[in-house]
Amino acid sequence: MQQLNFPTFNFRFKNSENKVAIFDEIRKKFVFLTPEEWVRQHVVQFLLQQKKYPKSLINVEKLLKVNGLTKRYDGVVFNPDGTIRILIECKAPEVKISQQTFDQIARYNLTMKAQFLMVTNGHNHYFCQMDFENEKYIFLPELPEYLALKPAP
Repeated sequence: MQQLNFPTFNFRFKNSENKVAIFDEIRKKFVFLTPEEWVRQHVVQFLLQQKKYPKSLINVEKLLKVNGLTKRYDGVVFNPDGTIRILIECKAPEVKISQQTFDQIARYNLTMKAQFLMVTNGHNHYFCQMDFENEKYIFLPELPEYLALKPAP
């Protein structure tokens, strides 16, 4: 897999059914290593190691309903009270981040109501804070660390 714009992390790999699998610390199992999964696993380690989010507050690859359609989010970080702090959208490294990507995560967030959004393809990372009152997002240079967070209003 190619080098991404993240720090270097140690991952566990194994061969399964003639494919490479990577250990997902959140799901506690090996999952097939696709380009998007490579990005997702870097995001998980980034959140755990760099931003100090507790593993117990992170969730990956779950179903959600958006306008009656079943979709799947890449990742979320919960607040201790169960509300969603961060909604994460991962794309494969070769996929360019476009307005369509932001439209996708914004549609998901109509249901999820996360305070922060993270969009990444492993090379380019975008962090936003939601301004629900004015129905827009504000781009941030960094995602806040866990300890720096205040409870959501």
